[in-house]
Amino acid sequence: MDGSRADILSAAAHCFSERGYAASSIDDVARRLGATKGRVYHHFSSKGDLFAQVFRTGMDMNFEAIRPFANKPGRAIDVWRAMAEVHVRQMVTTRHFQRVVWEGVEMHLRGSTTPEQRSVYNELVEYRTAYSKMFRTVIERARREGDMLFDNASIATQVMFIAMNSPIFWYSPRSGETADDIERIVRQVVDFAQGGLGSRTG
Repeated sequence: MDGSRADILSAAAHCFSERGYAASSIDDVARRLGATKGRVYHHFSSKGDLFAQVFRTGMDMNFEAIRPFANKPGRAIDVWRAMAEVHVRQMVTTRHFQRVVWEGVEMHLRGSTTPEQRSVYNELVEYRTAYSKMFRTVIERARREGDMLFDNASIATQVMFIAMNSPIFWYSPRSGETADDIERIVRQVVDFAQGGLGSRTG
């Protein structure tokens, strides 16, 4: 990705995640970037276009991170565990982008998008759904293998993601925090999600 474009997306992710879509402006993004509005508009035609691209980039990050683990051989519970740890780590380390993904889905569900935005958001939500189906496929296989115990796969998938996505709401970096500290957070969240799927940890 072009460095200038990537810098704009990062600045926009911070603005949108901290203020929300409605309260953010291209001026806010430009100020955070230390640039003019013209630099932003050179790459993105509108605030809506910029927000959608941050949403897409957040999902691109998730797919790129999860792809090497989704087709690992072995028992499904072990594959799920590897995927879940990657996902939760994404929620921590790229949380500004992931907050935008969450808000974009909420906007879509509330019907808060304009007619022009609707087709774009339909595509983005379908993209996110394809990602969630990768997890659903694995937990259904883990249930067949006897390593998970849940009734309705749709409900289980939704509740699993509520747990695994939760760091975007409560996590914030602490002074002196290390990579090991983040890994402990990741493991604790994944342990909780695994228990909710009817599987013992450890």
